[in-house]
Amino acid sequence: MYKCVLLAFDGTVEGRRALREGALLARCCDAHIHLLCVVPETPGLRAAASSNPNCMAQQCETYQSVLDYGVERLRDMGVSPTTSLQIGDPNDIIADYARQVGADLIVVGHRKQNFLARWWSGAGGFLVDTTNCSLLIGRNEISDEDFEAELHKRLGARTPAHA
Repeated sequence: MYKCVLLAFDGTVEGRRALREGALLARCCDAHIHLLCVVPETPGLRAAASSNPNCMAQQCETYQSVLDYGVERLRDMGVSPTTSLQIGDPNDIIADYARQVGADLIVVGHRKQNFLARWWSGAGGFLVDTTNCSLLIGRNEISDEDFEAELHKRLGARTPAHA
């Protein structure tokens, strides 16, 4: 079904839920996983970077730590992802990277926002409108133990090629 899964990861609680749900689905489909972490380039960050040249480097270090954490969690789940850390608008970067790697599924987390915050951020249907692959908004909470039990139930003794 899915052969190339893009997990967009930001380190939040919602992102960690989506990471695990996406990993389980990818393992069940024997799909390759791309783990993407995006440093959001906001007007505030650009302004701060103009007065403090190290500001962007510090942000990149912070997000590299988030990406490293995601890789560690995926490896704990038996997955060896391809990784990418990029800077820009998360919606644009996720859509472009999905096209670049030929993803047939994008997995993202969901953070509840009020109407005004969602409108202001431009989130919502953007990825649905700008990609030509499926989009999973991971919201299921699953423990490591339940993950392993579900994986063994679905895969039996079979070991995925990309693990």
